[in-house]
Amino acid sequence: MTVLDTTLDPRDPAYLQGRSTTLELLADLEAALDEARAGGGEKNVTRHHARGKLLPRERIEMLLDQDSPFLELCPVAARGSEYPVGASVVTGIGVVEGVECVVVANDPTVDEGAVNPYTVEKIRRATTIASANRLPMVGLVESAGDAGAAGGLFPPERVPSICVVFGAATGDAAYLPALCDYTIRVRGHAKVLTIHPQPINGHTSVDVRATPVVPAGPDGPADQLAEDERDGLRLARQSVRRLNWRKHGPPPRTPRPRAPRHDPEGLLTLAATDPAAFDAREVFARILDDSDFDEFKPGHGTALVAGWGELHGYPLGVLAAPIRSCSAVEAQKVVHFLHLANATATPMLFLRHAGAPFNGTADEVHDAPMAHAIARSTVPHLALTVGDATGERTDEPRFRFSWPAVGAAPADDGVIDPRDTRTVLGLCLSAVHSAAVEGAGHVGVFRP
Repeated sequence: MTVLDTTLDPRDPAYLQGRSTTLELLADLEAALDEARAGGGEKNVTRHHARGKLLPRERIEMLLDQDSPFLELCPVAARGSEYPVGASVVTGIGVVEGVECVVVANDPTVDEGAVNPYTVEKIRRATTIASANRLPMVGLVESAGDAGAAGGLFPPERVPSICVVFGAATGDAAYLPALCDYTIRVRGHAKVLTIHPQPINGHTSVDVRATPVVPAGPDGPADQLAEDERDGLRLARQSVRRLNWRKHGPPPRTPRPRAPRHDPEGLLTLAATDPAAFDAREVFARILDDSDFDEFKPGHGTALVAGWGELHGYPLGVLAAPIRSCSAVEAQKVVHFLHLANATATPMLFLRHAGAPFNGTADEVHDAPMAHAIARSTVPHLALTVGDATGERTDEPRFRFSWPAVGAAPADDGVIDPRDTRTVLGLCLSAVHSAAVEGAGHVGVFRP
């Protein structure tokens, strides 16, 4: 056992300055989150409630198991665009009847839940996560038409899909309930109609152009008919329960893991640290169980930190590399480490940061075997971006988050408070273990 130490001093002015800088960025992020949670504004929210309807996050709260967490994805999507913050849809991962599910909920208070290009991308990302991690998907649908959307909203492949229709579902939004495994409609409110029928490629053998979805009677065809919204959510929970879903991946190795020995408040300072002085070990000391970290090849390619630990009881390989071309020694270190992670079926966390400038001999030819090894790796990859790291992306992680940074673009799945890193990654690790965790064995040529 190797316990990481720390050199951060809370009394150091630089520590306090870094913390202050990150807190300012988090205040801006919180303002955007508040704007997204406000939906279409107080007037539209009041009118929606007056109709006896629930808001999307209220629906999600009633769907999920009591007191269970909800990992919201891309909560501030579309910020700075012509569309409202949040992209008129809420997506995330939560637990329903003990089963981790991807949840997609339209926000009918924003342009009546109209689908725009950001909505499409946000839902596509949610379905990708559902398919890759073998997570059932629950859609809470109420969307009256399209607003410049690119089309193509379909349930995920290879996993069950359940849909509750609370109101109008027209245009592209109508295809989700039409193609889900289980469809629940709220009596007197649910109406499904495709305005522009489209062919379905790769999702069903039925050509929807020939059979557009239209209401049949007052409520339309449904597997189950709910009396009201709460009853619809109850039926959705019941449907998930009857899936008899079981995780294919192994449970945590340590049932009661110890918390890190160092205060996560230090991550606020690290988020604003000068890249030249950034030490990834300080991050690992604040997110890994008991701050226990077995470093891999500490004397080789020292700008690249790799090693083994556990996070919320799950074995994890961690790799922190600056975004730049690698030396031959660094590239070899990455290939060897990925080989071992795949040989032992151990998930990987990639910590991406700007890093210190490289003064040795670097050649992009050394990046090729490393990129090849990453591409061939089949164990789950998680990615965390620290600072304004804008290099080329060679991996396709299951989840990708970032810390707030000045001028940095948000990661695919959202910007998180650095102090929440351990919790967010723990939820992600639990989700990826819904699927089997399998390695690819040798992922590249390794010559010690």
